[in-house]
Amino acid sequence: MLQQLRDHARETALLASIEGLLGWDEQVYLPPAGGAWRAEQLAYLAGQIHRRRTAPQLGEWLAELRESDAAADPQSDVGCCVAQLTRRYERETKLPAELVEEVARVASQSHHAWVEARTANDFAGFRPWLERTLDLQRRRAEAFGYEHSPYDALLDEYEPGATADGVGRVLGSLREELAPLVRQIVDSRVVAPSELLARSFPVDRQEEFGKLAAAAIGFDFASGRLDVTAHPFCGEAGPADVRLTTRYQEHDFGDGFYSILHEAGHGLYEQGLPDEWYGLPPGESISLGIHESQSRMWENLVGRSRGFWRRFFAPCQGVFHEALADVELDDWCFAVNASRPSLIRTESDEATYNLHIIVRYELERAMIEGDLAVADLPGAWNEAYAATVGVTPPNDSDGCLQDVHWPSGAFGYFPTYSLGNLYAAQFFDQAEADLGDLEAMFAAGEFSPLLGWLREHIHSVGQRVTASELVQRVTGQPLSHEPLMRRLRAKFGELYGFA
Repeated sequence: MLQQLRDHARETALLASIEGLLGWDEQVYLPPAGGAWRAEQLAYLAGQIHRRRTAPQLGEWLAELRESDAAADPQSDVGCCVAQLTRRYERETKLPAELVEEVARVASQSHHAWVEARTANDFAGFRPWLERTLDLQRRRAEAFGYEHSPYDALLDEYEPGATADGVGRVLGSLREELAPLVRQIVDSRVVAPSELLARSFPVDRQEEFGKLAAAAIGFDFASGRLDVTAHPFCGEAGPADVRLTTRYQEHDFGDGFYSILHEAGHGLYEQGLPDEWYGLPPGESISLGIHESQSRMWENLVGRSRGFWRRFFAPCQGVFHEALADVELDDWCFAVNASRPSLIRTESDEATYNLHIIVRYELERAMIEGDLAVADLPGAWNEAYAATVGVTPPNDSDGCLQDVHWPSGAFGYFPTYSLGNLYAAQFFDQAEADLGDLEAMFAAGEFSPLLGWLREHIHSVGQRVTASELVQRVTGQPLSHEPLMRRLRAKFGELYGFA
């Protein structure tokens, strides 16, 4: 019976990987006129996958296995499979197949409408799509059921066990200490040499250098690739097929390069999951917050560190010799760590990033709970940005239209970014306690000790524990905002002269 369950799950994963490949192609290579047919393809696959995940036979197998001794330990391979597949089965059986198909169809159509709307700064044209998407997500929440808030039902899809109120408390504590730090940075009047990143960095050389860095930290390009899209992401189309994407601007080195490191961090997690359990819970990531901890760790804690640039600045100067021949290492390290309130989340710095997430969490929760109408979103967004981030968007393209998540129906996703930053700092502290001076290792080009530690303590775990259980097990402490705040205070206090 276990073998039957495993075969069924692997075949379902095969369909899901095809769905993932079509989704990747939709954002990278699909011709504009192909959008309508792609929406039908994705809707069809979503329906087929849903039917397999809710098949009565699957429920019978799981019920019988739950009574077996082999499933008694939820952290064993069998116990993990049974517990997590049961959880998924119980959630998915609450959704009508036609709703699943409609969600997939509208997500694809809405994505194409969003691309056009963002380009044209046309929120009014996109508004009906967002209203339709929001309605579908509310219907999903009602089908799942919830105790306190419909937002809980959607958040649980990305961060199992998390609640809106719990996330709100964590983000509230973070805001209380982060906002004053950002004000200190602004009030310091110290100006970082950010213009260094705005020199001419030819796109073909950015790709060359980005691939060099991604490979150096451990990303296996024999099992992955890097392409260009409007909104960077990492997707997987199979156990040895991980797709990274980024975007390039000739006069913004950081946008392309740090998107590559960020997505490579996701890719390293995917490549570190046990292949033999692909499609089954022991071979799947724990949560999006844990996934995000890996991307933010490699992007920020590694890629913006002085140790990293002691290793990579000379090669970077070699690739971009016209732009960087006269630049000193200290100035470059300050430039890549510059902090200032900004409009665009994906281009924001390590200190202000979580303020962008707090805005999105509060707005999307308000929309799901019915406290904010879609028609009022642009004004609410601008007010929240002025109050929380300290800037006011000049248009909707740089405001409420900037992210792909809501057009895609990913309500409940945004908080996982901040959770990822918190997890990353706490994991990194423990890795350093276990391994020694990580900065010195990076300076020597040694990234495998950290990657090996992550493989052992995080990647190989699969879904055997929850995110909160993993943090407690790895670090001996519950999740806290303090490790991240200590790191931010030390870094930016030194850079901006108030340490």
